Amino acid sequence: MNIQSSKSETPMTREEARAALEKLRAWAQAANPTEIAELDPAVARLIPGQEVSNYPDLSRDYPADFEVDPAYKATLPDLQNGPTSLIKGAKKQIQHVGISNFRLPITYRTREGGDVTLETSVTGTVSLEEDKKGINMSRIMRSFYKHAEKTFSFEVLEHALADYKADLGSFDARIQMRFRYPMKIPSLRSGLEGYQYYDLAMEKVEIGGKPLKIMHLDYVYSSTCPCSMELSEHARQSRGQLATPHSQRSVARISVVTKSIERLWFEDLIDMARRAVPTETQVMVKREDEQAFAELNAANPIFVEDAARLFCRELQLDDRIGDFRIVASHQESLHSHDAVSILTEGDTFVSGSIDPKLFTTLFHVG
Repeated sequence: MNIQSSKSETPMTREEARAALEKLRAWAQAANPTEIAELDPAVARLIPGQEVSNYPDLSRDYPADFEVDPAYKATLPDLQNGPTSLIKGAKKQIQHVGISNFRLPITYRTREGGDVTLETSVTGTVSLEEDKKGINMSRIMRSFYKHAEKTFSFEVLEHALADYKADLGSFDARIQMRFRYPMKIPSLRSGLEGYQYYDLAMEKVEIGGKPLKIMHLDYVYSSTCPCSMELSEHARQSRGQLATPHSQRSVARISVVTKSIERLWFEDLIDMARRAVPTETQVMVKREDEQAFAELNAANPIFVEDAARLFCRELQLDDRIGDFRIVASHQESLHSHDAVSILTEGDTFVSGSIDPKLFTTLFHVG
């Protein structure tokens, strides 16, 4: 049997290598920086005038006096703004792409006419068309910072949203601002006062040319189980047995679309929640306040279903509110699990699926 060895490749001659180099150099001169960087950044050094004579023996000293001029800036690669050919994966529209949790101090107007400056977490996203590689994330921050010194409102959010839609060439966009809003709350009987902090968010959304203004509130309250209260009373009356009903810290996340020209203040939404379920957790408490809180809970025992419907009824009474969603979680002291409910009105918050971690985010940290 004859065994034939594989034929080794013929080494490239110097002339062939020089011809290949000239061909590659000609391509590099005609290509844009993105195409060069995608192939191999080293190719840029083949272009006359861009060679680095000491490569790879590079300087290790930081050039503090180096200044970027327009000519140099034009040579910097920008892969995110590259051609459609650079897209990886499916060429599909992305509904939201951007940045989350960049923080800065923002000033808000209070209902009483004052101002308060709060650390705010901002999320900004835009839509990305199927034929675009990506977005320049820093443009969202730069556009937002143009408005950061203003006293914020939904109107200011609208201008910020319009700016970064224009900067990024996108059709849809969203800004959400999260913060903890302080309000001085009196105790029930002692006359003391203390600051309650409310987790709030303002959200401005524009999808398909349709604008939405949304406000979110996490309201923390005590829920006393009606069933447990009745069973405790039964033990007392029928057997003379002391028993106490179980109650627990509970959280409702209330999200509302504001539809009126008349402003819906943060304090207004908090007041609605408190009217619906008055057993808000307390800040400053003496013995007479603790007794009052026990009486208040006994006067307002609620299941999680009751809570959702009580919040719903209160929101329905305000003409400034359109669609809304109520997500309630009673973090039970009787069970090792929580009791939860979701109630929506209108189409804005309707969903066939929920975030698997939704209810775990309703855990309140004081």
